[in-house]
Amino acid sequence: MVLIVGMARSGIASARLLHSRGHSVFVSDSGQPGAAEELDAVGIPYEVGHHTRSMFLDADEIVVSPGVPLDIEPLAAARASGVPIISEVELAFRYLEGEVVAITGSNGKTTTTTLIGEILKAAGRQVQVGGNIGVAMSGLVAGSTPETINVIEVSSFQLDGIRTFRPDVSVLLNITPDHLDRYANFQAYRASKFRIFENQLSDDVAVLNQDDVQVYPPPVPLKSSPRFFSQRSSVTQGACRIGKELLLDGNRVMTVEEVPLRGAHNIENVLASMVAASCYSVDSPTIAEAVMRFKGVEHRIEFVATIQGVAFYNDSKATNVDSTIKAVESFDKNIILILGGKDKGSSYGPLVEVMRGRVKHVMLIGAAAPKISQAVGNSFPKTNVKDMADAVARALEIGAPGDVVLLSPACASFDMFDNYEHRGRVFKDAIRNSQFEIRN
Repeated sequence: MVLIVGMARSGIASARLLHSRGHSVFVSDSGQPGAAEELDAVGIPYEVGHHTRSMFLDADEIVVSPGVPLDIEPLAAARASGVPIISEVELAFRYLEGEVVAITGSNGKTTTTTLIGEILKAAGRQVQVGGNIGVAMSGLVAGSTPETINVIEVSSFQLDGIRTFRPDVSVLLNITPDHLDRYANFQAYRASKFRIFENQLSDDVAVLNQDDVQVYPPPVPLKSSPRFFSQRSSVTQGACRIGKELLLDGNRVMTVEEVPLRGAHNIENVLASMVAASCYSVDSPTIAEAVMRFKGVEHRIEFVATIQGVAFYNDSKATNVDSTIKAVESFDKNIILILGGKDKGSSYGPLVEVMRGRVKHVMLIGAAAPKISQAVGNSFPKTNVKDMADAVARALEIGAPGDVVLLSPACASFDMFDNYEHRGRVFKDAIRNSQFEIRN
């Protein structure tokens, strides 16, 4: 019997995949998830509200969803008894056909994963995009063929449970403090990110951010072939920004002004995407055209609407401090910044420094509001709000034409919402439901 721990998107996908291949499967979730009807429909047994310890000890193998910490007691007991414990991406990799391009990093994963997929599609390749975004990797198995390029976003939690997972192309965008509520320290988190290269060999490709000291040089030598991207220096094997031009292997692809995405961090994402696409011989004109058509991803510095001259942006995907720093740096001034949610253990001090001269008012929401308020101190006017509707209403009271209201929480969403997508949708609904005239 294979035990699936966690009944969220990846857990359901794992259970369905194994069930379709004739395995005996049982799903256990300590919460009260709303996906049980999907298991009922195909006859997969499950339990909710608790974990039965004996199920863990009697399992032949355990597949853990990324939202489940690997140190919970029944998993620790199973590990001590010698039960193999793997992540959903490890399971999916056993069955997935075609090549795998895997992208990880503290920030920019979703944008880069989506953009790589768009570039490869523009080049006429057969592409599937998923993993930690959209369709779980196990859900991509049925649609995969030997010709498929599977572009997969991978989190550190998923990498913690790999054994044989070996991407043909691995991309590491950056590493900044994150998930320190789940890891013993930053170095443990950093080590998890580098596991994306762990099983690669010399005919595989490792794409590295040469500007990030936590990424390059790597802590241990890589067995795969390295390629780089940089905004600070010339790169002969990879992509770089020189002045206003983006180059790939020394040749011009496009200008910075032609990139439709806000922020210097998105130039990094584009450079990384260029390198990954070049591994599949995509030419520069195709790359440039695909980038220029790309409008970004939902919940990442997403323009929502303008109300009374105040522009609203949804950056709910900013679930850590560094991601919010990048969002704030994308605007010059007059920001009304909505911060807060479930704290992840990082310091807000670096964010406060970047906010100076750009942020005019801070809205505080969720469980982390007191901690953020203490970090902000008296440097900025601040308002505590009870929910997103209250935040939008208060922002319209405070805001003036030319101001920007930016939801970029620097926190996880699980104190008030199902996930960051849910948080972003609630924010956008609050904007649309305001009593004022909206201009899109």
